[in-house]
Amino acid sequence: MNFNTEAPSTKHTDCAEVQVPMEVFMAITMASLSENILVVLAVIKNKNLHSPMYCFICSLAAFNTISGLFKTLENIMLLFIDAGQLNSTGNFELKIDDIMDSLLCMCFLGSFFSILAIAVDRYITIFHALRYHTLMTMRRVVVILSTIWVMCGICGVLMIGFFQKAMVMIFFVVLFFIALLFILLLYVHMFLLARHHANRIASMPGARSRHSRSGMRGALTLTILIGVFLVCWAPFNLHLLIIMICPENPYCECYRSLFQLHVVLLASHAVIDPAIYAFRSAELRNTFKKMFLCLGSGICKECI
Repeated sequence: MNFNTEAPSTKHTDCAEVQVPMEVFMAITMASLSENILVVLAVIKNKNLHSPMYCFICSLAAFNTISGLFKTLENIMLLFIDAGQLNSTGNFELKIDDIMDSLLCMCFLGSFFSILAIAVDRYITIFHALRYHTLMTMRRVVVILSTIWVMCGICGVLMIGFFQKAMVMIFFVVLFFIALLFILLLYVHMFLLARHHANRIASMPGARSRHSRSGMRGALTLTILIGVFLVCWAPFNLHLLIIMICPENPYCECYRSLFQLHVVLLASHAVIDPAIYAFRSAELRNTFKKMFLCLGSGICKECI
């Protein structure tokens, strides 16, 4: 990425590359850091949150926190480059850039697969409730999370080190779209089943009003999840696909000129994640309140 979020230079096109001010990236990064650090601390502090679902949410928040930290560092280094204190083409700077880009790719992949794990967990919770604690044991959760972190760490290094290799590009594009399709199918399936169950319950005598509202809230939540996920992730995934299938086409180059906007959407999902997955939880909200009371009273060790 060469210390920024620039797309490869556009060729054979009149479409100018869209530039997003660094202040926008900094604002998104700081908001993401604040929210996700809160989630991580809350899950660690509150023993009531030591369950599979919150472990996956904590993993997602941890990936978002790490990506926010390194994106902040990258922006700071850009400021030093603009001030002439660092050389953007120096060996040391390029090595640091590769390390940061590898970690950022690891975190983007980690966020993606943490979302996949949350989707699977929600599916089991809703449609296999009686077998949930048998299927989703803490031991299996540890294995799943360990696999995600190790796999994403390796993939992050390979993606930056060998991204120009055709087979590597194909592998990551296929991996992204298979996982994306699986998540969307899972959420659509949950949405359809939830609506079906809500309609059946609503048709029962004496249960129409309360259960109908509950079913609509659940359907609305799933609709929001699908919509936000598509808006934030689809443009970036399409960008990867375009890099592979039509690198010189003028129309493709026009789309690639919007790369920084795609990165803004991708980074924004790290801000929206806590609101969707975490802040809707009453237990987490109560934990946040206790944490803020701790900060105000100065007796944090005894609050939670």
